[in-house]
Amino acid sequence: MRAKSPSLRHTLYTLLAASFLSLSAHAAEAEKTTVAGEQKIIKSHAIAMHGDIKYPADFKHFEYASPKALKGGTLRDYALGTFDSLNPFITKGTAASDIGLVYETLTTSSEDEPFTQYGLVANQIEYPEDRSWVIYHINPKARFHDGKSITADDIVFSFQTLTTKGAPIFAQYYADVAKVEAQDKKRVKFHFKNAENKELALIVGQLPVLPAHYWTDKEFDKTTLEKPLGSGPYRVASFDAGRSITYERVKDHWSKDLPVNVGLYNFDRIQVDYYRDDTVAVEALKAGQYDLRRERIARVWATGYDTPAVKRGDLVKQEIKDYSPRGMQAFAFNLRRSPFDDIKFRQALNYAFDFEWSNRNLFHDSYTRTDSFFFNSELASSGLPEGRELEILKPFKGQIPDSVFTQPYVNPKTDGSGNNRDNLRKAQQLLKEAGFTLKNGKLINPKTQKPVTIEYLAFDSSSERIINPYIQNLNRLGIEGTLRMVDVAQYINRLQSFDFDVTTTVISQSQSPGNEQREFWSSSAADIQGSRNYAGIKNPVVDQLIESLILAPNREELVARTRALDRVLLHNHYMVPQYASLTHRLVYWNKFGQPDVAPKYDLTFSTGLMTWWIDPEKERRLPRQPATKAKAE
Repeated sequence: MRAKSPSLRHTLYTLLAASFLSLSAHAAEAEKTTVAGEQKIIKSHAIAMHGDIKYPADFKHFEYASPKALKGGTLRDYALGTFDSLNPFITKGTAASDIGLVYETLTTSSEDEPFTQYGLVANQIEYPEDRSWVIYHINPKARFHDGKSITADDIVFSFQTLTTKGAPIFAQYYADVAKVEAQDKKRVKFHFKNAENKELALIVGQLPVLPAHYWTDKEFDKTTLEKPLGSGPYRVASFDAGRSITYERVKDHWSKDLPVNVGLYNFDRIQVDYYRDDTVAVEALKAGQYDLRRERIARVWATGYDTPAVKRGDLVKQEIKDYSPRGMQAFAFNLRRSPFDDIKFRQALNYAFDFEWSNRNLFHDSYTRTDSFFFNSELASSGLPEGRELEILKPFKGQIPDSVFTQPYVNPKTDGSGNNRDNLRKAQQLLKEAGFTLKNGKLINPKTQKPVTIEYLAFDSSSERIINPYIQNLNRLGIEGTLRMVDVAQYINRLQSFDFDVTTTVISQSQSPGNEQREFWSSSAADIQGSRNYAGIKNPVVDQLIESLILAPNREELVARTRALDRVLLHNHYMVPQYASLTHRLVYWNKFGQPDVAPKYDLTFSTGLMTWWIDPEKERRLPRQPATKAKAE
């Protein structure tokens, strides 16, 4: 599990592999191919979902990592809110930022391929041609921080514990794993229920590796502030609960010289300080109290850094193009509550959101309106369905909105002036068609005969300037809207227990969607507290499309099936799409060295940051930064 990753799948990929590397990869793999009966048994250093493996067995490092990176120094990072747990694998509590650095997985992804996993804790991957099972061969050098070797029993323990006591994502993600068994101390075999689910052979490699001996006398499903034991590149050095946490690099870490780690994890220490909100955090950055910020607020990016430090070049503003799918950031409705279970009511609320006004007046025209759950990728639907997409959707006629076949999905638009009358009239018409009436200026729910009220749940103070204008438009429809601001811990608890009307959510996607879609949209996840089906979607067609997507036999079919799912989600108006930025906006003190190439499909720039290093000469020139020692290693 990657640092800062919001889910198991933070692995984002591309098919742009140099042809000579692809040929080399196939040659290396072919040398390890045997035949058992009529099945080819493949043994390889890596496994790709579809297409070729970019990096051959003898590769030295990923292209976006530099072997010349210096080791040393301290990265001073930040987080918002607080934390009360060092267990990131359960829904209880708020886990500390970057705690994923303590752990490793069987395999790791490259950030410049669509979906390829390379050996990490496992140095070899063995599987039949039909991928009905997979055996991971554990690297004999792999060990936990206490020096104990990682064994197959640890992998079995990790799987069983995470799927029974961990967050719901684990059980959903690995639902098609039939059995896990230790064949010997260094080989673990995963048996699959469905050989057509080709992704399983890859995603079981993303399983976080937990030490069975450490958890013998501990309760896994409880929050804890005891320093955890892992096998990752960092360990917890110290912390002040709720305020700060510091990680130290494991100097003689067993995997530091593996090709997948060369040029990564260069900081000796990573210190994360917590701030109440973005306003305080921005001022702390400008005062030199931490080193780097991923600026997510357009207004602050445009106007908040007019300082002498920026003009001198001491504080750098940098935009890095993001080629990864942006997924969906949206206002998510809780369909478990009336009137959000009414499709026309949900659609009407989209007409009340004036994105163009917000973009012009709040965001300095820096955002693009999102119109797909797989935005910024070839997986996004557009226009009307045709060809293979149409074939997939035709059997569902009468079970999905007719508009899927007759109208391209298009978000309502305005001229940005703030005059949203035309769209509000359309919203009123939809509400009338759904049976809503006005009484004394209040919109009346036909099911309850009570006025419609909506509470927007948020924890981030910057949400106010976005939500309040939206609420004003809802008031014009007779809807009483309110904004409820809570602290981070309460927000997480309410989100996980589905105690909200509307909230802003971000559904991150990869270049190769699969089993995690069950966690986002499936009926089986809708009533599981802690799942990410926040909207409470229970749609049999969506369920069937998810399973079809998971079983896609090739890339072309995966794209078609994903687009079909995208259309059905959009035309059911489960959410009001918001917006996305197509760049990483970074502000940092000029103390870093960087590789020549950035990881192309790094959604959160967490991998990108781990390829940076402290440049001692740059650091010494900074007026506010404490000098830290760096050395070649």
